[in-house]
Amino acid sequence: MSERKAIFITGGGSGIGRAIALKFAAEGWFVGLGDISESGMRETTDLIGNGFTYSHVFDVRDRAAWDEALDAFVLASGGRMDVLANNAGIPIGGSLIENNEDEITRCLDINLKGVLFGAQAAHPHLKKAGPGSCLLNTASAAGIYGSAGGSVYCATKFGVRGITESLDGEWAGDGINVRSLMPSFIDTPLLDMVPNAGTNEHIRNRVQTAGLEITPVEEVAEAAWRAVHEDKLHWTVGKTAKRIAFAARWMPGRVRKQMRDGGSLQLLGD
Repeated sequence: MSERKAIFITGGGSGIGRAIALKFAAEGWFVGLGDISESGMRETTDLIGNGFTYSHVFDVRDRAAWDEALDAFVLASGGRMDVLANNAGIPIGGSLIENNEDEITRCLDINLKGVLFGAQAAHPHLKKAGPGSCLLNTASAAGIYGSAGGSVYCATKFGVRGITESLDGEWAGDGINVRSLMPSFIDTPLLDMVPNAGTNEHIRNRVQTAGLEITPVEEVAEAAWRAVHEDKLHWTVGKTAKRIAFAARWMPGRVRKQMRDGGSLQLLGD
């Protein structure tokens, strides 16, 4: 087995996945990228530039493709995978009654089933890597409190939070750490997408109109590094995420009233 530690990152062709890849590569890790975008992964690889990378085009909704991707990565890394960053995900927003079946199904499949399939496929490799290996799931501030106009997305991110907590218990005996990242609004290409098929307004515009900060993506990468190395289950990233976590715990009545009054968390809406 190689002495160089190895991390495999889904959604590694852009955004949070790319930032995590750059951080771990800078720390001397062998980095694996999984994405549906071959060109995006090529750009990430070029930015890393040290030769200690592997890329694999696949869809996280395909359970068999997961096994193929991770087996190939472990072979390329010299026999090990210390961390799986279950990061691939897509946004969806708007009133539930306005979301169509296809976009609901796609979000559930990528954001939730993709995480479950990744955990299943990663388990034997993480167990083999020994104590201190880590399953790192990208959840969201949307997994802290459900926001109006975000029911489907919140459902997936609450699900990722629940998966993290469940596997933290299930896999403790195997020496596998399980962690989640809970970022708020991060400066990635996802902010330049529209939240659903019924609107042309980008998410970024709604965030800025609401007066909320957009957090540099490097802060998520730093949190990912710390999550892998420190004993803390959930990692909030960004001022908005930290405020939501605090308010949901200590002022739930106020948060509920804000949501019912169409408060500032209603950013992926109609």
